[in-house]
Amino acid sequence: MKKRLITSALPYVNNIPHLGNLTQVLSADVFARFCRSRGYETLYICGTDEYGTASETRALQEGVTPQELCDRYHKIHEEIYKWFNIDFSYFGRTSTPLQTEIVQHIFKKVDENGYIIEKETEQLYCPDCNRFLADRFVLGTCPHCGYDGARGDQCDKCGTLLDPTELINPKCSVCGATPVLRKTKHLYLDLPKALPLLEKWMEKASVEGFWAKNAIQITNSWIRDGLQQRCITRDLKWGIPVPKKGFEDKVFYVWFDAPIGYISITANATKDWEYWWRDPENTELFQFIGKDNIPFHTVIFPSSLLATGEKWTMLFHMSSTEYLNYEGGKFSKSKGIGIFGNDVQETGIPADVWRFYMFYNRPESSDFTFTWKDFQEKLNKELIGNLSNLVNRTLTFVKRFYNSDLGEGPIDEDLQKTIIEKESEITENLERAEEKAAIRGIFELSDIGNKAFQDGEPWKMRVDNPEKAKRLLRTLLFLIRDLGVMIGPYMPETSEKILSFLGSSGLDWSSLGSCSPDIKVENVELLFSKLEDDRVEELRKRYSGSQADREIREEKKESSSDLLKSWAEKVILKVAKIVDIKRHPDGDKLYILKLDAGEPEERTIVSSIVPFYNEDELLGHNIVLVSNLKPANFRGVKSNGMLLAAAEKDDESHSTCEVIFADDFPVGTILEYEGQPKTEKITTYLKASHFFELPMETINGFVSVDKRPIGKDGKFLRVKKYINGSVG
Repeated sequence: MKKRLITSALPYVNNIPHLGNLTQVLSADVFARFCRSRGYETLYICGTDEYGTASETRALQEGVTPQELCDRYHKIHEEIYKWFNIDFSYFGRTSTPLQTEIVQHIFKKVDENGYIIEKETEQLYCPDCNRFLADRFVLGTCPHCGYDGARGDQCDKCGTLLDPTELINPKCSVCGATPVLRKTKHLYLDLPKALPLLEKWMEKASVEGFWAKNAIQITNSWIRDGLQQRCITRDLKWGIPVPKKGFEDKVFYVWFDAPIGYISITANATKDWEYWWRDPENTELFQFIGKDNIPFHTVIFPSSLLATGEKWTMLFHMSSTEYLNYEGGKFSKSKGIGIFGNDVQETGIPADVWRFYMFYNRPESSDFTFTWKDFQEKLNKELIGNLSNLVNRTLTFVKRFYNSDLGEGPIDEDLQKTIIEKESEITENLERAEEKAAIRGIFELSDIGNKAFQDGEPWKMRVDNPEKAKRLLRTLLFLIRDLGVMIGPYMPETSEKILSFLGSSGLDWSSLGSCSPDIKVENVELLFSKLEDDRVEELRKRYSGSQADREIREEKKESSSDLLKSWAEKVILKVAKIVDIKRHPDGDKLYILKLDAGEPEERTIVSSIVPFYNEDELLGHNIVLVSNLKPANFRGVKSNGMLLAAAEKDDESHSTCEVIFADDFPVGTILEYEGQPKTEKITTYLKASHFFELPMETINGFVSVDKRPIGKDGKFLRVKKYINGSVG
């Protein structure tokens, strides 16, 4: 039997994954668990895709480096997948030295074999940033629908794919300047030249392997419409450098290097990575992706590997799904719409329930829309009314009337024949990674068991025909054991529970259909809790709209005590000394301040107080620093925090300012409001918008939060000018 090499689409790192994104990693997990249970040599590889425009853009917006951004979100991804019980062989990332090494090796081979060409094109250039702008660094008006927030690669409103030069009134997303067209050189993968290699490979691969229907259709349409030479370089800083003379200032386009991440992540997992990726005769590659990524996995990635002239493990099975939508609309990471991985954890609903629902409705052949009502119905009907009902009623009955042990003896042969036939069908579906059909088959089998119990009336039969009753119940116990095994890839925690009820933990697929040895009921408990109407309505309302909408709703709910609690948990005010000060070269109102905050390294902050203070009035003084504020980028300078200042009450024009000096407090002092409870601070960055919502003001000269003065050990911050004013 050939080795099973399994990959799921590498999730892009710069956002929290939603249920739609999770479909692929979960699908691959089910298949990997099934393969392991079957005894196949299995490797399941995944990781975060980290290079490219989106990461660089997001990092600029947040005032952090791309590496810092990727480190943070990689950890978030890991934690979410762990909660969902996804059992990767290895979960890695693409920002590694091995990724650089392997990508550059593949490129050099492709280039040597004549499949790389150079082209001079016109590209938007920002004169203020002094660089060419990759597609996502350009914003403007969509020429198709008129939406004024379209990106250079796509309009989020109408969905049209765009070229940055098509945008009306384009602007640099970093500085807002109007870019100009300039000539530049880029490298292209010559897909038309590689087409004969691709077609020859496809003739065999798509027939001998298991390719989803949409994968074949989309790939054929690409070929039918004529493959185009595809640009594989970008004018970015964050990416893999191009190892070719004249292109040293460019990096590879993320969709050239991202699929190669499967190989490099394997290389990071094991030194024997070539055992998997250089052994096509003995390895079957199963890839799980969404429909939007099909061409990159069936055309661009295979063409790149084929063009090297080297031996590579190539795609065997392509499991590509349609779209999962949310309550009548689309899931959207950029707009924060849908149920996200962190949201799911907050619901209190177990991971196995979510896993069940995702697979029971897996969008294999058509789009599927998640609704809370359907989620409730499937949980209550199938998990509770079907599977849990069979397990609970059968095991409870045997425990009560047979002292947990039916003893050895015959079974119901007709029922067992039906069971074996159904189990064979389920196994065949899973071999082809038809996971929705397989899980529905499992629940159909459970329904057969329920019907057999109901029709057999063991509560009567145990008196009228005791042996017949035992034959039925023995068969049902073996069925429940088999269901415990088969549900394992989908619902691992539920599987362990069911098998533990029968003292059968650790069984694998080979045990299916066996009616030996004798099994006893060791214990039994309810598997799931019913989801009530009021709870469903609460969840539907909570997760309606965008994540930004939800944050606003939650903030409005906060009472005074909630605000004080929020302050105690989230705000860190620290006394810091100004040790250096200079004007910002690109900002008339901005100072760049170097601070000693009692930390190993100096802090840098940017503050717009030039109109109010000269350098001598500030240098050497202690100020109050909001030390855990989310870093921000001010015209090219990263600001790690913000100083506090008072102003005249209701000064909307920002024409008044009094820096709150803290010369009476030692450097590094953490300031608190009077009576602040001891609490563990939340370690995530504090959003500026959240901070400014908190009720800070000066009252009779004291700096206060919700009328409680701020200070330390009975000593409080004071102002001289705006004694009854606002603070920000």
